[in-house]
Amino acid sequence: MPMRQDCKQFESRTYASGDTVRKCNLDLAPEAPWRCPDDCPKFEPRMADVNWSHGTLITPPTPEEPPGVGEGDAVSRLLDEAEDIINSVGAEVRAEVESEQARQAEGSSGLKGFLRRFRRR
Repeated sequence: MPMRQDCKQFESRTYASGDTVRKCNLDLAPEAPWRCPDDCPKFEPRMADVNWSHGTLITPPTPEEPPGVGEGDAVSRLLDEAEDIINSVGAEVRAEVESEQARQAEGSSGLKGFLRRFRRR
């Protein structure tokens, strides 16, 4: 079944770069952005969009389905593997960013940081 845009859990966002994200907020659509499960137990019709700001009234079209979507679980397994790869490096990336931020904070504090900033001018 195609993504149910009328479901309370469906979300679509378009970023300034033109990239669009189409997803189930409960992560129950293993073949998102193309398909929802046929008999999703959490399907709830969207009643109203309270306090939301809409850029346009039209959800961007669903991208073309790659071959194999809806035929077995190959696509959902592939997407799960990709998610596992991203999750496995998340802590490492966060540690690198925090380390770099700490080094920058150390370099900009105290007399040494003041002199360094003064020299740059």
